[in-house]
Amino acid sequence: MRAQPTLLLCLTTFSLSAFSVAHAESGLASYYGYGKAARNGELTCAHRTRPFGSVLRVSYSGRTIQCRVNDRGPFIRGRIVDLSVPAARALGMMSAGVVRVSVE
Repeated sequence: MRAQPTLLLCLTTFSLSAFSVAHAESGLASYYGYGKAARNGELTCAHRTRPFGSVLRVSYSGRTIQCRVNDRGPFIRGRIVDLSVPAARALGMMSAGVVRVSVE
């Protein structure tokens, strides 16, 4: 009987860690200067699958921003998120154009 609580604890820990990893992505990001305008300088982005209105944490080169999904995309192979110009500026990626980011 003693092995059952230990097994249950291991399964619960595994399930929680698998859940948090499922929502993290790493890949290329670009920015766009067209489409829907952000309200009041809000940081926005386009993502293929995340629900509209959800907030993503995007990290690059030691900086992290929070941006709201308000569009679909990117539609270029290998890219995981498109950022608005204000979001790209806040992240410090304007001169690079396309960078590797982490998205949560």
